[in-house]
Amino acid sequence: MRLRELLDTDELGLLLLVGPDAGEGVLDRSVSAVPTIDLADPGRFLGGGELVLTGLAWWRADGDAEPFVRILRRAGVVALAAGEVEHGLVPDDLVRACRRHGLPLLAVRPETSFAAVTEHVMRRLRRPDLGDRPDLHRLRDHRDRRDRLDVDGLAAVVERHRRLLADRGAPDSVLELLRETLGHDVRVLSATGRQIAGARPALRAGTAPAVAARYLAARRARETAPHRVTVGNRLYSLVPVPGSTGPEHAAELGDWLLVVEADTSHWPAPDVELLDRIVELLADARSAHERAKAALHDLARRSLDLLHSDVPAEEIPVRLRSTAQSIVSGVDTWPRCLFVVAAGEWRAGRPVPAAALRVLLEEALVRADGPVPVSPQDIASTVHDGQAVLFVLVPDPTDAFPEPALDCAALQRTLSAALARWLGPTDSVSVGVSSPVEEPGNARRALAGARHALRVAHEGPGRVTVRGPDDLTSHILSLLPLIPAEARRAFADRLLGPLRDHDSRHRTELLTTLETFLDCDASWTACAARLHLHVNSLRQRLARIEHLTGRDLSRLETRLDFLAALRAT
Repeated sequence: MRLRELLDTDELGLLLLVGPDAGEGVLDRSVSAVPTIDLADPGRFLGGGELVLTGLAWWRADGDAEPFVRILRRAGVVALAAGEVEHGLVPDDLVRACRRHGLPLLAVRPETSFAAVTEHVMRRLRRPDLGDRPDLHRLRDHRDRRDRLDVDGLAAVVERHRRLLADRGAPDSVLELLRETLGHDVRVLSATGRQIAGARPALRAGTAPAVAARYLAARRARETAPHRVTVGNRLYSLVPVPGSTGPEHAAELGDWLLVVEADTSHWPAPDVELLDRIVELLADARSAHERAKAALHDLARRSLDLLHSDVPAEEIPVRLRSTAQSIVSGVDTWPRCLFVVAAGEWRAGRPVPAAALRVLLEEALVRADGPVPVSPQDIASTVHDGQAVLFVLVPDPTDAFPEPALDCAALQRTLSAALARWLGPTDSVSVGVSSPVEEPGNARRALAGARHALRVAHEGPGRVTVRGPDDLTSHILSLLPLIPAEARRAFADRLLGPLRDHDSRHRTELLTTLETFLDCDASWTACAARLHLHVNSLRQRLARIEHLTGRDLSRLETRLDFLAALRAT
């Protein structure tokens, strides 16, 4: 079929953007195949004579079109047909590149599907113009009956491509389509073995990490994909899903890999082409995921900058509250969250890259069997001063989760398993976890608490140690018996004496208020509810305690001193 005939097909409505000006006779070139390609480097899929259909998923900015068109021209492509759905129109950058290289360019309007173009061309290729020759008509009818199965197969291919395009960005449905078509279980795993999408049930607990570890080893050895690995008595083919680049260790730990329970090296060419198409669609889904995470990372950075700033304490709740709205769309209250801070040492005292720790912590937290029920959208993370800092949204208490705070022991087990193949015998990772932050006024205190817990974790004996608020309290209290009794009493009298005197003279309950406040992890809301007070009344009492003792209750050191003094009595 010639390009001129395709443009004359009214039902397709194709618009010629670069034509005769690309060279004499270009519209009389014959089309032999119609592949749909959205890879930035499609050269290995082209043999010459194709009309290439592209949805322009590979185009992001001016300059991207030049190498793409150069590859098409070098491969002998007849023309390029670009869809207008992705960007609303065909970018001028692509028009200029096609004109420079003499490649005809057609625009495919949004209401015209690629499947319709493919089917029209392939039908025309199978049915040439026979004119008025009855003998050729009879021959064609005979071949049509003989090739019925081939036509049905072509229809299946067209339908398959249509469904793939419709399912762009929906990994589970795309993988189910591949399973239905080829009869093999297919999954997408993270580089730590967490299942992102695909066949259920998931791979067994030991199999997924083993497959992921084999992938990381092949990646570091720069082996050619797809990689093949046998675990137990099953053979798996591992195909990397392209994504954005980043710091070396963070990039590899954030990788996605397509896992097929089969040896794809023996597949016929059409099945391999389908697999490549699946990988393209998964790359789109991964890109969308990474863009969403980038926005959350930026939010975490801005929130942390605010907590580290000189903004007056009374303004922080308002500013943090408005910042937090970017995390939970449509929620007009502060989302209940906690802080997770991590750092590590490896290889002669050098720090573990904080960007890699950030990825590892997110992977450990979002597992179905993880230490707290959260999704990837519930975590905003950043890197600061060599540490990974995570803002983790946690749900409100329910009957199923009466206290859904992060389980430090579960996080330690998960991280230890993920890091087993990554850390050496002398390497270590420490993690500190805060109490849940129920209101923005407690955010600075909670962050300080997480960092103190990190320092306690650093003293732990294991390669991976996680410590939380309970561990911090027990650590401080465990030191009390080492202090002489007389010194403990003197310390308690000096710190708590002004409060006892005030309670005795004015019949107030400042000591009870202080003890309850500390028992509620410095949460104004929880403390006010337990004491049956209005929050403003509680604030007045706490302000009185700070005035009488000369101590700032927003500082973790102050709260630990008060806790030690109360326990010393």
